[in-house]
Amino acid sequence: MNRIILWVGALLLALMLLASTAFVVDQRQVAVVYALGEIKEVVPEPGLHWKLPPPLQNVVFLDRRIQTMDSPESRPIFTAEKKSLVIDWLVKWRINDPRQFIRNNGADMRSLDTRLAPIVHAAFNEEVTRRTVGEVLSSARDKVMLDVRNRLADEAKAFGIDILDVRIKRVDFVANITESIYSRMASERKQVANQLRSTGAAEGEKIRADADRQREVIVAEAYRDAQKIKGEGDAKASQLYADSFGRDPQFAALYRSLEAYRATFRSKSDVIVLDPSSDFFKAMRGAPVPAAPAAPKK
Repeated sequence: MNRIILWVGALLLALMLLASTAFVVDQRQVAVVYALGEIKEVVPEPGLHWKLPPPLQNVVFLDRRIQTMDSPESRPIFTAEKKSLVIDWLVKWRINDPRQFIRNNGADMRSLDTRLAPIVHAAFNEEVTRRTVGEVLSSARDKVMLDVRNRLADEAKAFGIDILDVRIKRVDFVANITESIYSRMASERKQVANQLRSTGAAEGEKIRADADRQREVIVAEAYRDAQKIKGEGDAKASQLYADSFGRDPQFAALYRSLEAYRATFRSKSDVIVLDPSSDFFKAMRGAPVPAAPAAPKK
C-alpha cells in the first residue's frame, strides 16, 4: 500500500515537473524565455514549446499585434505665425525586437506609452513650428504626419518597435484664441450682412426713385392727354353753342339771361339793389331780350 502511494506521488510530481517545462505560444504573441534573469531565447512561432522548470527558466509573453497610442494630453504647440494650436494624435506601433523592447521597457507594454508620448509630442512640435496654421490644417497636413513618422522611426529602434503610422485626429486653437477667432468671424459676418443690407437699401431706393419717376411721367402724360381731350371737348361744345345760338338769337339771349340770373342768385344770403325797370329783369318781365344782360356787381 505504501509503495502504491509512493508511486502515485512520484507520478504526480513528474507530471507537475513536466507541466512546468511546457508552454504554449499563441499566434498573437511572442514568448521570451528568461534564464536566471537574463533573456535566453525568443520564441515567435506559435505552438507547444519546452523550457527548464522554474526557477531555472521563466516565460514572458508579449503581444505582437498592432498597438495604438493616443495622445495622453493636449499641450499647445506654436506655429511659424506664433499661433498656439492643440493637436490630438495617435500612433500605430508593433514590437519587432522583443529583446530590445524588454531591455528598455520591461514586460509591461503600457509603460511604453509613458516614455514614447513625450518623444511624439516633441516630433510634432518640431514639424508644426516650421509651418503656418493653414498648412497644418490643410495643405501640409499629410506632410506633417509623414515627417513625424520619419522622425520617430529612428527613435523607435531604441524601444524595439516599428512605427507603422502617425495620424492627426484633431487640430484646434486654445480656448482664448478660439473665442477670439469666433468673435472675429462673427464680426466679419456682421460686416458682410451690413454691407448686403446697405446694398439692398441702395437698390431699394433706386427702384423706388425709378418708380416715382415713372409715376410722375405717367401722371403728367395722363394730365396732358386729359387737358387735350378737355380742350377738344370745350372747343366742340363752344362750336355747338355757337351753331345753336346762331340759329335762334332770341333764345340765345334768353339762355344767357337765365345763366346770368343763376350766377347772381346762387346764394340765399346775396342781396342786390336794382331798379325793377332795368334791362337786367327784361327776361322776367317777358319783354324781348335783345342781348344778354351783364351780371350786376355785389
